[in-house]
Amino acid sequence: PAPAGGPASGRNHGGEQLPTTNGRRDGSGSDANKDWFPSITRLSPQILATRRKGRRVPYNSENCRILHLPNLEFTESGPDQFPGKEEIAQYFVDYAEKISAPINCGVEVTRISEASWRHQFHVETSEGQLTANNIVVATGPFQLPVFPPLVPDNAGVRQIHSSAYRNPAQLPAGSVLVVGAGSSGTQIAEELLDSGRDVYLSVGPHDRPPRRYRGQDFVWWLGMLGKWDAPASTPGAKHITIAVSGAAGGRTIDFRRLSTAGMHLLGRATGWVDGVLHFAPDLKENIHKGDQNYLALLREADAYIAARGLDLPMDPSAWTIGPDPDCLAHPLLTLDLEQNEISTIVWATGYELDLSWLELNAFDAVGRPQHQRGVSLTIDGLYFLGLPFLTRRGSSFIWGVWHDAKYIADHIATRRNYMTHLHRNNLHRSQQQDRTDKGSNDGAYPPS
Repeated sequence: PAPAGGPASGRNHGGEQLPTTNGRRDGSGSDANKDWFPSITRLSPQILATRRKGRRVPYNSENCRILHLPNLEFTESGPDQFPGKEEIAQYFVDYAEKISAPINCGVEVTRISEASWRHQFHVETSEGQLTANNIVVATGPFQLPVFPPLVPDNAGVRQIHSSAYRNPAQLPAGSVLVVGAGSSGTQIAEELLDSGRDVYLSVGPHDRPPRRYRGQDFVWWLGMLGKWDAPASTPGAKHITIAVSGAAGGRTIDFRRLSTAGMHLLGRATGWVDGVLHFAPDLKENIHKGDQNYLALLREADAYIAARGLDLPMDPSAWTIGPDPDCLAHPLLTLDLEQNEISTIVWATGYELDLSWLELNAFDAVGRPQHQRGVSLTIDGLYFLGLPFLTRRGSSFIWGVWHDAKYIADHIATRRNYMTHLHRNNLHRSQQQDRTDKGSNDGAYPPS
């Protein structure tokens, strides 16, 4: 589950006044309304947690006037700039205020189970217990930092996850090994290299898109080429590792350039024996496949421009890929940490989903939520939002999540309308029965 302090939100899609603190309806003061929510949304606190001192966190996507939630644009950054962490955090605060979202910050949802009556949910939080008709799990997929079980804790080297990295000064003196060459790993490795550290970077399979091409940002191209709406190939598809950066104004990640600058590139880390890390001989393959992904997007963009007659400037330099560095032809397959004075390993190896606090029969054999477009296939009233490829590539991104959110909100509203209809019919039948019973009683006891 999310760390303590993760916000929970209660919201009624029909516009009814909702509780804003401790499960009470705002201003009611009535015990009859205590500890009840029409719906609960468990949100990820990671956006609020980005307001941490000592770390420069550039957003990896340009503003572009399209990368925002409906009806609210970024105000500080220009259309071709990268918002920083403070602006991103403030954007969510502003959006919550704009739509009057009843978000309860500082409340951690610790356990959800089925209530014993009326198909409701029992919710345990750090502020008490609640009951809800609907649960929207919007925590995303990034709860547990992944530490591959390769290097033992007593190896004499400091090991941290990329989520704990702030800046080079926090690390002890010495060389640094960064494992994982996605956006975080590559940016951390480059920052360490620029600070004067001797840096080793373990590079696995990845996509390596151009930061900009023919005057437009990569994210713009994803939208124009329809890739944000690309459906999941299989249910539960994993998030694709993408090597893209918004640091230093944004530029294409080029592993050949990093090698030329002095960074030591290695393949995937595979094992540990007596102080020596072992690596797969796949560095060349991983780099070349990344190149193929890069060139494929350039070709697709050119075809799109030609088919529509767009007036975008040519960009011949983008097609230039430098010669392979020597490390691709003669890869380093082992690394003795002591001999190479490596004092720190930064594991930029992603996160795992953790929904252990959700004690419901809602998962498949490997622990993935069973759902169709975010609607649970096994539990009525349970929904999932923000998971990678929930319905499309953009499902786990700021500029794509609202498609799924609208569908889920409409589903909740429709389901409630059906239940309201059922309750009205039951009430009508009950009233008719009361009148029938009253009439029978009147005939049975005539006046004397």
